[in-house]
Amino acid sequence: MRLLLISNSTNPGEGYLEHPKETIREFLGEKTKNAVFIPYAAVTFSFDEYEARVNARFAQIGHRVTGIHRFINPVEAIENAEAIVVGGGNTWQLVKMLQERKLMKAIRKKVRQGTPYIGWSAGSNIACPTLRTTNDMPIAEPLKFKTLNLVPFQINPHYLDENPANHGGETREVRINEFIEVNRDLYVVGLREGTSLLLEEDELVLIGNRKARVFHYGEDPRELSNEDDFSFLLR
Repeated sequence: MRLLLISNSTNPGEGYLEHPKETIREFLGEKTKNAVFIPYAAVTFSFDEYEARVNARFAQIGHRVTGIHRFINPVEAIENAEAIVVGGGNTWQLVKMLQERKLMKAIRKKVRQGTPYIGWSAGSNIACPTLRTTNDMPIAEPLKFKTLNLVPFQINPHYLDENPANHGGETREVRINEFIEVNRDLYVVGLREGTSLLLEEDELVLIGNRKARVFHYGEDPRELSNEDDFSFLLR
């Protein structure tokens, strides 16, 4: 499988998909690809707007996307896709719509056959076994929490070390520790802003200059950098 799982779409002071654009270019290769784009995580703006925003960046790196909402048969669109791109937004809404359209199985099968998969934020979260490490409010109720299960660990996108100023609630670390207390067999990767996980040929590496924080029950959290091998997470 070939996966590019990006924590976030925009860093402060940068344009949309600015920080991962060169990684996306290298991942997709020099030959122009027209990827199927899944905009279902968008809630407060239209799928057409989302598609246009992504295309504005992809055009700069020699590729383009077509929103899956434009296809009469979305399953067939996935089966014929050159690449699959899943945008961020609300994970619960994304999962609900994928399940209702019977696309989870189609995407899983296609990606396991070798079709490149790119996701950011919610799109990264659904590459995991479940959506239960999302940060999003459950504004919609999916049929189940299970997602694509392309990797055997969980991702927490937008991982923060501290809570915002004047906020007295639980830190992200506290919430993840609650998760691994209940789900003791699963690793969780806290993926900080500006970083990505790249999986190619059974090798999993971190892209970006910030470290990832890896959680597992009974172990102290690990801080791993782009010089470390993350492939132990695949076992």
